[in-house]
Amino acid sequence: MTQMTKGPEVARGKTKILYEFADAPQQLVVQQLDAISAGDGARRDTIAGKGRLAALTTSRVFRLLNRQGLPTHFVAGGEDDDANEMLVTRCSMIPLEVVTRGVAAGSYARRHPELERGSVLSPRVIEFFFKDDAHHDPMISVEEIVARAIATPAEVERMTELAQATFAVLERAWSERDVLLVDLKTEFGRAAGGALLVADVIDNDSWRIWPGGSEAAMLDKQIYRNLELRDAESLAHVKRAYEEVAAAVAGFTAS
Repeated sequence: MTQMTKGPEVARGKTKILYEFADAPQQLVVQQLDAISAGDGARRDTIAGKGRLAALTTSRVFRLLNRQGLPTHFVAGGEDDDANEMLVTRCSMIPLEVVTRGVAAGSYARRHPELERGSVLSPRVIEFFFKDDAHHDPMISVEEIVARAIATPAEVERMTELAQATFAVLERAWSERDVLLVDLKTEFGRAAGGALLVADVIDNDSWRIWPGGSEAAMLDKQIYRNLELRDAESLAHVKRAYEEVAAAVAGFTAS
């Protein structure tokens, strides 16, 4: 696919821009940027080529999910000479991050000191976070989601089901490469008619992955979060991890 015919800008996030798609109003063009951020945008940097790697990783992940029969907003693009662009179904995004946890790590480990860090969580844990950078994306209960009309009980149940299924597909794909999928952030949108789709992006900013099950060997954005000095050499190390992940994910569609 060549570069897509973009219309007016619809929305802009920390790492991507959404545009109208001139050829089909029910679709949008998502363009990935070379930006990387952490701490709800408090830490920001530009890594040349990062947008390309994000587009490659996301498109390959969504192709796998589509092949497995999961409903996503992904239509095409991401891997071609297309300015880091993907074509997606237009959705009304639900302002929630749905985090599936398979291993005690990150904020979950801090909130549960009774668990050994790195211990397997069975069954998988599902947590919801309200998207609000100003308040650091606070955790939100199912009851509050429903009370605030963010989503209906049926939608919460469906998001939970799809988040678990998405995690299972990616956990299997990574395990075939001796990589442990620790946790995964998934977002959802309502398509025309109200059907829920796995939406936004799933790239190397969306998960924790530990090759060989070793946290010290991590390849995800936690490397960037952990940087004490964000100099050229350190950011190049981050980019190399993202390149390794994009290359590994290229094999997912053959799984």
